Parts: sequence; C-alpha cells; structure tokens
Amino acid sequence: MSAGTAMGEPVTILVVEDEDSFVEALTVGLKREGFRVQVARDGAAALDLFDAVAPDLVLLDVMLPRVSGIDVCREIRSRSKVPIIMVTAKGSEIDTVVGLEVGADDYVTKPYRLRELVARMRAVLRRAPSESEPLSAQTGMVLEVGDVRLDPDRHEVVIRGREVNLPLKEFELLALLLEHAGRVLTRDTLIDRIWGLDYVGDTKTLDVHIKRLRSKVEDDPSSPTRIVTIRGLGYKYDLERRRAMSSGAD
Repeated sequence: MSAGTAMGEPVTILVVEDEDSFVEALTVGLKREGFRVQVARDGAAALDLFDAVAPDLVLLDVMLPRVSGIDVCREIRSRSKVPIIMVTAKGSEIDTVVGLEVGADDYVTKPYRLRELVARMRAVLRRAPSESEPLSAQTGMVLEVGDVRLDPDRHEVVIRGREVNLPLKEFELLALLLEHAGRVLTRDTLIDRIWGLDYVGDTKTLDVHIKRLRSKVEDDPSSPTRIVTIRGLGYKYDLERRRAMSSGAD
C-alpha cells in the first residue's frame, strides 16, 4: 500500500472498466465502503492514470478498448507489485488463466456481488509479505534442489542449465515447494502462504498456477515428477522420484 494508506488516508482504487452501468455502480459502492475511486475507460487511459495516481489496487476488466486488460496487466506488473484483480466474462477460463499468467493476484467474474468483490479487495490489500512470501524471498537465500536453482534476488530459475521465466506467483509457489522439498504442503498452506491468510477467492486459482508451473518445469507436464499431487492433501516437490530418475540415467 502507499504511504498515505498507512497514515490512515483512503485506499485508492483504479477501476478500469468501459461499461457505464458497472462504472456507476462500482463508483457508488466502493466510495460507500470508504475507498477513493479513480476510473479509466480504456486500456491506454488506465496506464496513464496508473502513473498519475499511484493506486493501491487495480480492478481491471479484461475486455477494454484500445489496449486489452491482459496487456494492461502485463505492463503494470512489469514495473509494479500493486495488487491487480481481473474482471472476466462469466465462464471465460482462457481469460482467467492468461490473466493469472501475466501477474494478476485474483479474478472475479461478471456478474459479481459488491460484497464479495470488496472482501477479495480487502484480502489482497491486507496481504503482508512477511506472512505470505516464502522465506527465501525474504532472506534472498538461493535454493538449489537437484538440477533446479532458484535465486530470489535475481528472480531467476535455472533448470538443467536452462533459464525459465516465471511470473511472480508461480515463482513464489516454486520457492515454497523447493524450501520444503520432500514434504507435503496442503492446499490451505499453499494458498495462505502465497495469497494470504484472508484470501477468499476461488481455490481453483492454486490449481491453475500449479498447472502453469508444471508446464515450465516438468519434462512431461502430463506425468509430473517434480511437483506431484498428494490426493486429498496437496502438493510436494518429490525428491524420491528425482533420485530414482537420476539413478536410472546412470
């Protein structure tokens, strides 16, 4: 959050939306909740306004004139860690996946209830790095597990000598799994540590990120040997399978 927020000033929300009915309802509803609201009605205006007002959170529609919401999200995330909540059309899984891939923190689908939206916004805004970031991200500790090397200071992941680019949430997920390699991390633990204790969004968000992460770090994502599912519990970075594969190769 901005320094002004820490001093008790209203939280500034940048609403990026081109449908008048949603803009009017959001502006009234969010102001009633105590937020300061700035509105951009297309993607280009959103980027200009983002620099001008330095918002504490961006509520970003996917379908926008001039510059798409996905491109706006990508551009903002390239230079800021400000929370971004994407707004997608109902049932548009592709938009959801792509939005998370380029760095959105959460998503809601239209039509949505203001109460649910505000709860998600407050949860994202309350997320404290000391509670949710992996230890390696806080200490700058380089993690090396087998043929995987993760450097949090450089935001670099190298697998078998090949650098792999990961968005922030996927990077944090991999760091957490590597820190606890060989141990099962429950779904609740992963969500709490990466998205915050107050996260109230769809739990499928975790599955989407795991799927995207596997597509980049696994030799065969359809048959994962690094990030494995422990049915009924969660996921773990599997040391035993990595050892077995290494032994078989010798």
